[in-house]
Amino acid sequence: MTDIPRTPLLLGLTALLPLIWGTLSATVPGLFDIGIQTVGPRFMGIYLLNFYGTVLLVFMSGILWGFAGRADGPVAGPACGLSVLPAIWAFLMVGGGPEGSLIALIAGYLGLLLLDFFFWKLGLAPGWWLRLRLPLAAVATGCLALPLLL
Repeated sequence: MTDIPRTPLLLGLTALLPLIWGTLSATVPGLFDIGIQTVGPRFMGIYLLNFYGTVLLVFMSGILWGFAGRADGPVAGPACGLSVLPAIWAFLMVGGGPEGSLIALIAGYLGLLLLDFFFWKLGLAPGWWLRLRLPLAAVATGCLALPLLL
């Protein structure tokens, strides 16, 4: 990860903090109760994972849109169409109950990785993009999955 520019690396790692907190507050006994009293229910457990996980997935769709804007020729149209898929997925699939939404988000993040690879392979994403995205996606999907497993 040493060749990843510092700002994207730090912002990517920082973006994981709400997911890590959501997972901890959903799985560590007593932490949820302490959190409810200090930060309130909106920033706790599965609610936070669903809310923030959705926001982050839609944000990533916007990043793909930026990559698609660099495309020329016959790949430009498909790239633009593919770039909005994570946002459409979140809109259509998240909201069917807390556990179902987590499953939909996990699928969305895994699909996002395929799109990351597509844009990287076409040279529309930076050369270091997958070296950043793979560990971030692993942590994000792990955070979303852990409450479902316990």
